[in-house]
Amino acid sequence: MSTFALVPKQTALLVMHYQTDIMALFPSVAPTLLSNTRTLCDAARAQGVSVYFAKFHFSPGYPEVSPLNKNGQGVKQLGLFVEDRISPELGRQPDEPIIIAHRASVFYGTDLQVRLSAKGIDTLIMVGVASTGVMLSSIAHASDADYRLFTVKDCCYDPDPVVHDHLFATAFESRTTVLSLADALSMLE
Repeated sequence: MSTFALVPKQTALLVMHYQTDIMALFPSVAPTLLSNTRTLCDAARAQGVSVYFAKFHFSPGYPEVSPLNKNGQGVKQLGLFVEDRISPELGRQPDEPIIIAHRASVFYGTDLQVRLSAKGIDTLIMVGVASTGVMLSSIAHASDADYRLFTVKDCCYDPDPVVHDHLFATAFESRTTVLSLADALSMLE
């Protein structure tokens, strides 16, 4: 674990794609993920760390989905992410922003980076579902944008456990400091 001391006003917890339609896709792991992530959110709030939620969302009829985007076509066929909401188990507060993303990366086509910059945030704690989607895309962008990055493995999930573990051991480890939930809570004390 890194011995880096967080500066709360310069740090944000980015909770990505923790929304009702996505949690419903993974009912066997959703309770644990939601419990772990609520614990992390509460610890961040207690220390004055900003909490941001990112939601994968589309308008009725999916006008944001290009016929050229293979992932988008799969999403459109699922018929989800139109009427869902941030998972209420996380206790989102009224002043915690929801970033609406139409792609896997929570940075692509959103105002997230501008919002973070306006608040002087240079450190991100990132959690999300799924590791091969929002985590991979968003970590790559955030790393290239020179944020100091932490990921909390116990608050992330992918339906392919082999790929999930491999990403955390390789691509994520090379761009972020990978933490357990216990390590993240210690860092937030």
